[in-house]
Amino acid sequence: MFVLIAGGGRTGARLASFLINQNYKVRLIENRRALLAHLHQELPTEVVYEGNPIDPSALELAGLREANVVAAVTGDDSTNLSLCFIAKTIFDVPRTIARVNNPNNSWLFNEIFRVDVALNQADVLAHLIQEEMSLGDMMTLFKIRRGRYSVVEEKVPAGAKGIGVQLKNMGLEEHCVIAAIIRDGKMTLPRGDSTFAEGDEILAVTSPEGAQKLSDLLAHPVYPVRESKKILK
Repeated sequence: MFVLIAGGGRTGARLASFLINQNYKVRLIENRRALLAHLHQELPTEVVYEGNPIDPSALELAGLREANVVAAVTGDDSTNLSLCFIAKTIFDVPRTIARVNNPNNSWLFNEIFRVDVALNQADVLAHLIQEEMSLGDMMTLFKIRRGRYSVVEEKVPAGAKGIGVQLKNMGLEEHCVIAAIIRDGKMTLPRGDSTFAEGDEILAVTSPEGAQKLSDLLAHPVYPVRESKKILK
């Protein structure tokens, strides 16, 4: 798969490096000289292309017509929108992904500007923080199906109300699939009559609703209470 990345800042450079390591064909287009010097130190020379990311002639030379995906991750929303529109209407790129820098502009990142996927950094960060606060010790390993489902891991604490309850009686069927139970270093595939024990590590594929239900079953029975500090006189 060929991915063209527009924007050579930290996000673009990191994305390019990650995709190269995954054996993708990558081209990064950037026109700021200061960034180009740094990019040539981080990435293979053939990956970096000097040019204006919204100039059709520069995009043609960068190989956009052969790209499967465009990732517009510059620090300017108007540039990201313009690139997605150009990529779809002129170069027939199958998929466009755009970074939203200013949350107030997020309403523009839609089919009108030919944006398939909009990544609003403020919303993503807020969601992750909220998720961490609400799900306690549950760890999200990765997301699938455009984030509608997650693969999560959680360790069963002492006193959790899910301990000893058969899996078929937990009420998780519609929203959460328990993929594995790791106990004493050995992984077992769960069945309907399987139960959780203290110290088990649980791997699950779940929707947000299922994650909340699983978190409730595996929650600490008592959350830590902040001790009041004594005032020294």
